[in-house]
Amino acid sequence: MMPLTSRRREATTSRPAGAPGGARRLRTPSLLAGFLAVLVGLTGVAGCTADRRDDRRDGDRAPAPNTSTAPGSGSDVPAGSSEHTLTVDGRDRTYRLYRPASLDLAEPVPLVVMLHGAAGTGEQAEEAYGWTEEADRGGFVVAFPDGVKRAWAASEHCCGQPVRQGVDDVAFVEALVGALRDRMPVDPARTFVTGISNGGLLAYRLACDTDLFAAIGVVATTLAGECASPAPVSVLHIHGLRDETMPYRGGPGKRDNDGTGRNPVKIDGPPLTELMAKWRAVDDCAAPTERADGPVTRSTSSCAQGRAVDLITIADAGHQWPGGKPNPRAEQLLGLEPPSTALDATAEIWKFFDAHPRPAGS
Repeated sequence: MMPLTSRRREATTSRPAGAPGGARRLRTPSLLAGFLAVLVGLTGVAGCTADRRDDRRDGDRAPAPNTSTAPGSGSDVPAGSSEHTLTVDGRDRTYRLYRPASLDLAEPVPLVVMLHGAAGTGEQAEEAYGWTEEADRGGFVVAFPDGVKRAWAASEHCCGQPVRQGVDDVAFVEALVGALRDRMPVDPARTFVTGISNGGLLAYRLACDTDLFAAIGVVATTLAGECASPAPVSVLHIHGLRDETMPYRGGPGKRDNDGTGRNPVKIDGPPLTELMAKWRAVDDCAAPTERADGPVTRSTSSCAQGRAVDLITIADAGHQWPGGKPNPRAEQLLGLEPPSTALDATAEIWKFFDAHPRPAGS
């Protein structure tokens, strides 16, 4: 793997948008309407990723991007939303950044990376899920990166054009976090990633292949591909029991095409009970406790060094971001139910993140 500094560069210009750890690499729209139907509702999009593996042993972890240099002051980061370009592996990649106007950059600040679902964009995710409002309340910065052709490569067979083009989205997110650390005082102990569907697949891939993040929070997704020896990380997973694209019981979803064709989609994850058990083993957790409140059931596990592995299920929810902004046109076109109102997923995820920074010394 080439050094990160040789693989990415920040664009020299970034314009305001009109509207107001370390890397551990394991490496294990013609047809757009069809792809939309495969993976999303535009208020909450689905997804996929590219299996990566290398010969690096569990202890041979590369250093975090840019931790050897002092972070930037943030003086050139505008308040509110702004648009930026980053070149990674010779490809221009774009992202949006939201900085609350009241956020003091004199001290290290938390960072949340929000990964849209398939057919979504960073702008769509910023508008649909309420992260800017949560950032204003919680005092953190949010990055909304864009996938190539509105999708992410999260496994060998998923998803879409990024897989066909050999896009390295793990490298992109690593470079994005590094670039933001260069520009402002991002706190490595409070750097988090969240995503829905295809974006959630990439979030799990990042947890498997890097140790950049203190915690991940995912919605309506699963694990695609191998995850042999991940580093410990706190995990919150939110899932609707009526989700047919990423079934709670595991196995292929109704949009699966076995990773073939112009837009490959192979989503064949394990049952969520098994997936949560995997992360409890990784994090050295106690047995989970369960509590039900109407349609919402919470399974929580306390783990070594203050980490946690939590699963929240919603009995009447489908493949959407609970508490997200409804999109009746997309819901009708794709046969999706409106987002559940039984839970505010954004508030739940930020509460979880805020409570689970990276443990000292890890």
